[in-house]
Amino acid sequence: MTDILTGSGHPALRPERIGRLTLANRLVVAPMTRVSAAPDGTPTPEMTDYYTAYAQGGFGLLITEGTYTDTVYSQGYLNQPGIVSAEHVAAWREITEQVHAAGSRIFMQLMHGGALSQGNRYRDDTAGPSAVPPRGEKLPEYGGSGRWPTPRAMSLADIETAVDGFVRSAARAREAGFDGVEVHGANGYLVDQFLTDYTNLRDDSYGGPVAGRVRLAAEVVAAIRAELGGEFCVGIRLSQTKVNDFVHRWPGGTHDAKVIFAALAEAGASYLHIASEGRDWIETARLDGGVTITGLARQVTGLPVIANGGMHDLTQAAQVLSDGHADLVSVGRGALANPDLPRRLGQGLPPAEFDHMMLQPMATLGNARQWRQAARI
Repeated sequence: MTDILTGSGHPALRPERIGRLTLANRLVVAPMTRVSAAPDGTPTPEMTDYYTAYAQGGFGLLITEGTYTDTVYSQGYLNQPGIVSAEHVAAWREITEQVHAAGSRIFMQLMHGGALSQGNRYRDDTAGPSAVPPRGEKLPEYGGSGRWPTPRAMSLADIETAVDGFVRSAARAREAGFDGVEVHGANGYLVDQFLTDYTNLRDDSYGGPVAGRVRLAAEVVAAIRAELGGEFCVGIRLSQTKVNDFVHRWPGGTHDAKVIFAALAEAGASYLHIASEGRDWIETARLDGGVTITGLARQVTGLPVIANGGMHDLTQAAQVLSDGHADLVSVGRGALANPDLPRRLGQGLPPAEFDHMMLQPMATLGNARQWRQAARI
């Protein structure tokens, strides 16, 4: 059993397909905000090295950090990368070329911060589905402090602008050489704000029951699909919890999940990427009736599903894959500590432990580099 879980027999090392793409294995680098772009959002040479290291380490698929999609309300953090200019496209193309040369695939995560924006070079105010102040406080590891301001409720024109930003950015991502895009519909950002009952108090077709609250997510996926055609990978990431609310669950449980998953599959999603919190992933991912949220997504849609949350525990990752809870697993902290995790796993080498000091005082690439130098890694 040890050889199966820690050596070349681990199920995560088997090839997998998403859409028309074949991946070398089922290990995915999870999207992780690193706030290390230039002030204008242009990716830096250090970011090129960062992503290339994961490809050289053997990950089958890399998903970038959330990348802002317009010059209005979408930027969530200062020094967040963007995909809204020719300069952005050119810099990202250097990254995709290096990743492809190392044998991996790479998707861009498209993100609109909405009410959870804590640093936007284009404007000072924020917008969301309703004028509801976000819970909690801004994230210090990404340069924030204090409470989030109350957002302006988005008009239908604002929503149209946001959808158009996703579509145009997806087209730019393809131009930059990406193999696909992932809509960030998780963790409390704009698309998730529309999905969430307590942040979406709208009484129009974008609010009310879950079928209305999922409308924006489905429209974004469908609009990107219509623009880029049937062969380009278009995924979406979902979660019940948020960066500012770790305990939230979809109020309708399994019913809400089925409505959301079906709507996104009908809209043309290539895959679903679903995060569940906690070290005991199987338990925290369970919905009423005992099914896991990712297992239900597979049943409802027939699409490939990526599970996220605690997958640096390789025994747990093996169970998630072998028991049919998901088709792939994405790794965050485990990838930060082990950019070569697939190679380590294949050779039966134990992974290094993640040290949260890598992200202190901010989650930048520069601070991680200083930590490695101090630890002589």
